[in-house]
Amino acid sequence: MKKNAIFLLTASTFAAVLAPAIPVVAAGPRAAAVAPGATTAVDHSAFDKLLKKHVNDKGLVDYKGFKADEKTFNQYLDLLSKNKPASSASKQEQMAFWINAYNAYTIRLILDHYPVESIKDIGSKIKIPFVTTPWAIKFFSIGGEKMSLDNIEHGTLRKKFDDPRIHFALVCASMSCPRLRNEAYTAAKLDAQLDDQGRDFLNNPAKNKIGKSGAQLSKYFDWYKGDWTKNGQSVAKWVNKYSTTKIDEKTPISYLDYNWKLNQQ
Repeated sequence: MKKNAIFLLTASTFAAVLAPAIPVVAAGPRAAAVAPGATTAVDHSAFDKLLKKHVNDKGLVDYKGFKADEKTFNQYLDLLSKNKPASSASKQEQMAFWINAYNAYTIRLILDHYPVESIKDIGSKIKIPFVTTPWAIKFFSIGGEKMSLDNIEHGTLRKKFDDPRIHFALVCASMSCPRLRNEAYTAAKLDAQLDDQGRDFLNNPAKNKIGKSGAQLSKYFDWYKGDWTKNGQSVAKWVNKYSTTKIDEKTPISYLDYNWKLNQQ
């Protein structure tokens, strides 16, 4: 999901948040191309199988394994490319599609440049005018539109759905990102999956160190402060929603350095 504060100040880069989007069908099912206005849901089961096979319980990725299953993986990406969700689809269906797309295309980006020590190393290799970060590269198409990871995160998910929990789900292939879930997101389970991601992220001392006398939080809570403080919310309220250790509005908060090392096994 993301990049650093400097990136946010420039283009529409991740805001880490950098953190921490993303986005397979060997013999798996493939939905037919959806006509404009149609509501046929994309079957993410092929991606689900790949995630179960190549992502461990800690969210670390076997990129060599994905490379070995590249044909199946590319079939899933082709499925996404041809089946942009209709505006009439449910919010959950649309969000699940775009979260999966972010995470899947992030993996695709890493594979295109593998081996790399960090997704940020890809930025130094870019030879495209006015494009300076990997999140701004328009390297895939969905619904006939050339897109970047930034387009999914900032132009679609953050702009359209106004649900800060997406920051727990979008994974920018880095160690400080939230755990890459080893299952695909689905409309039916989306709310439970996002809440589970929140609990996992806030209670992982490698991502957030929360004590009653002070909290050292992920840069996500700094980079995306505007998202966390909308609608009468606050960083403290979001922390308390998922953390087993509670804080209050007066608890001193600082932010941990972001570890951009590749999230590989």
